[in-house]
Formats: sequence, structure tokens, C-alpha cells
Amino acid sequence: MSSSLAPLLAERGPIRSVGVVGMGYVGIPAAVLFAHSPGMERVLGFQRDSPSSGFKIGMLNRGESPLKGEEPELESLIAEAVRSGRFACTPDFSRVGECDAVTLAIQTPFADPSDLLPDFGPLFDGIRKVGEHLERGMLVVLESTVTPGTTVGPARELLEEASGLRAGTDFALAHAPERVMVGRLVRNIREHDRIVGGIDPPSTERAAELYRHVLTTGRIIPMTATAAEVTKTAENTLRDLQIAAVNQLALYCEAMGVNVYDVRDGVDSLKGEGITRAVLWPGAGVGGHCLTKDTYHLERGAHTLGKDILDFPDDLMSLYVVARRINEFMPSHMARLTSDGLARTGRRLDGARIALLGWAFIGNSDDARNPPAEPFRDLVIASGAEVRVHDPHVHSYPGVPISRDLDGVFEGADAVVIFTSHDEYRSLDPVRTRHLSGHEHPVIVDGRNMVDPDAFIGVGWIYKGIGRGDRNEHPVAWLDRRTS
Repeated sequence: MSSSLAPLLAERGPIRSVGVVGMGYVGIPAAVLFAHSPGMERVLGFQRDSPSSGFKIGMLNRGESPLKGEEPELESLIAEAVRSGRFACTPDFSRVGECDAVTLAIQTPFADPSDLLPDFGPLFDGIRKVGEHLERGMLVVLESTVTPGTTVGPARELLEEASGLRAGTDFALAHAPERVMVGRLVRNIREHDRIVGGIDPPSTERAAELYRHVLTTGRIIPMTATAAEVTKTAENTLRDLQIAAVNQLALYCEAMGVNVYDVRDGVDSLKGEGITRAVLWPGAGVGGHCLTKDTYHLERGAHTLGKDILDFPDDLMSLYVVARRINEFMPSHMARLTSDGLARTGRRLDGARIALLGWAFIGNSDDARNPPAEPFRDLVIASGAEVRVHDPHVHSYPGVPISRDLDGVFEGADAVVIFTSHDEYRSLDPVRTRHLSGHEHPVIVDGRNMVDPDAFIGVGWIYKGIGRGDRNEHPVAWLDRRTS
């Protein structure tokens, strides 16, 4: 299959130009890091000129970042890459033919996880557009998280159909999954080991050559394309499982009247040779693009590639799917804590005003993909509550008004509910915030362990916190109105 590919790649020479399809949290930092590589002459970022995301083209070509929140180095890297003339963003996919290599980083969500059918429409559309302008000797790399089997299956078929070329003979094809976290995008691309899986050895080596341009301390880990797909889905599935384990522990600690953070510190303290205690942090829910759906990609891969082979107990649900459901439950639990807190002073969700703090799924970021605050908001609004959302980084979201006026959100609030660990929320003043609420006993529900419970309880707040069984049933501090 690949007998003619290696000589063809050698004849083309080193990778000097790269196209990056998808200008998002993965594509933008990758593109500008490629542009800063000494061996790279030109990097093109490909972005559809759509009503929802076309604005990125102009911003990037002015040297500005469309990504807000704290992303160290990214702004300056974009500006310098544009000034040097080594990076530009374009909606013109005919320029794919100018590149030695093309990467694709396009989202792959599930509309309905129960049917295990991902929405590959945008990714497959991008693959077709690349295929239409593909030339012999080029490398195509999927960075999107996909169901195992996608690279050697439908992705390959689409590229071959659109180009008239053969993968493994006329062009190289690989999967090299992104491994980044918002807030550390540049650092992660440079320092995390890079999984690289080609459809054949020449494709793997060509993809490894590409990523050596941006790696500093990270190393290349070669494998097959399908193994790379399994690796990516498995690492996110296992992280989701770890979060679910500590979330379940938090729910148990609430029921048993103890502090989950004390328990966590105790468990984490046991260290030594052969001892591993990977204890993560509980919270109000898991959001973002990856953890919320990668379990389903892994499940789908096992049930398609492993059809009639998979040996698993017939009467058991997948441990990974159970973990996903626990994490999906946490916003509902936040609504329960809010309702219980209001009930302690005779109020109900129906008619309550709620200040919801944080719409981004992760602290100090503007990434509002699949925010756990959204199902919470939907639940309490359905129960008759009025919700005002504050976020210092997220400026807009379809159908959800978002304020940047923190005091204004607090005014008249029956309950303050913290969903995101933005730094702004760590310094809330319990006295001033209570006066803004206008209530003797407003409720605070802490989904990220952001505030000191006793500081709020001591000035009359009703406190509820994830995993805080030691404080959730505290006595109410009935204050002297003349001095409070």
C-alpha cells in the first residue's frame, strides 16, 4: 500500500507550509505555533465565513485573538505571526493546495448520546473541502476527537473520493489528537506528549515530522491511527470517570455530614511506591466540548469495531456511561441545594431571584461550550425562578442574557449560585453582598469551593456547598438588625 508513498514524501522535501482547518481553541494556537517554527515558511488558517464565526477571519488577520479569558502568550504570538507575514486566515479552501500538510480541528458533538451517533457533518464537510484541493505528496492529519475507526474508514474514503488520489500511495493520512485545556493552550501544545497515528508507517513518520516543529519538552508517541483514536477517547473517558468518582464521594459526604475536602486530602496523603491515588475535585458539573462526549465516541467504537467480539457482562451498564450520568446529574443537585437553602427560611424556587455566577465551563476562560450552568438555569426557570447570569469573560450566548455588572446581578437576589471558578468570585464580600441582596438571610450555593462557609454563615447567609456535609445544615445566624 505504502510502497510508493515514502519516496514521494522524500521527493516533496521537508514540511514548510501548513494549513490548519478550524480556527477555534485548538486550531488558533496550533497555527501560530507552527508559524513561529524556524523551519516553517507559511501557515494558513482556514475558517468558514459564516454568520456565527466569520468574524474570526478579520480579527486574526489584524493580529487579534478571538479567544478571550486568560491564555498566556497567545495574543503576542498571533500578533507577531501576522506581522511577520507567516500566518494569515482565509475562507478560501482552494489555497489548501499551497500546503505541504493540512490539519483539521473541527468539533464532533453528539446531538443525542443515547443513539451513539455523532454529528460529523462539519468535520466531514471540512474533509471534503480539503480533498477537493489535495495534491500528491501532501499530509492530512485529523486532530478532532473521533469515533475509533474514523480515520481509516469514512475520513479516508471522503478524501479519496474528493481528490481522486489514494491514501497511503498518493498522500499521507494520520490522526494526531489535540490534548489541550483552555487557559493553557500554548503550553499544552508545546509540552504535552503528542500521540501520532498514521494509516501506515510513512504517514506516521510524516505526521511526527510535522509536530516536531512545535514540541519543546513533549515527545512523539507513534502508533496506528485507530490506536491513536482510542487513546484520545480513553484518556478523556478516564478523566470523566475520576471526576464522577469524587462527585459521588461528595454526594455521600453531604449525606453523612462530613467535608469531602477533608476526606480528599486524607485519601491523597497516602503516597509511596506502587500507590496511586488520582483524586480530582468535585464540582457543579462537567462542561466543555471533550469530556461531555468522548465517552460516547469510545462506546461507539467498541460497539462498531468490536461488534460480535466484545465480551462484557450482559446485565451491566458501561462503567463509563454511569460516570457520565453522574457528572450530568451535578447541575440538578445544584438546583436541589438551591431549593433546600431557600426552604430553610420559608422561600421556594417559584418566584425566587437567582444570581448565577459563571457561564464558562472552566475558570478564567470564555469557553462556554456545554456549560453545566445551562441545565441548572433551565431547571430553576422551569420551577418559576428568575435567573440573572454574570460572567466576566463570556459576553454573549444564544438565548441567555449575560451581565458584566456583578453588583447589579446581586441586587434583590434570593440566592447566589457559583458555577465557575473565576478569580473574581474568590473575593466576594459576604456583608456587602448580603446588603446588595436586600435579604436578612440570602442563600449562597458554592459549586466550586470558592468561599469560606463560616464567613458567610456568620453574617446571616444560608450556605450550601458541594460535598460540604459539615456545613450544609448549619444553624442560621439570626442577626441583630441594629448592628448587622
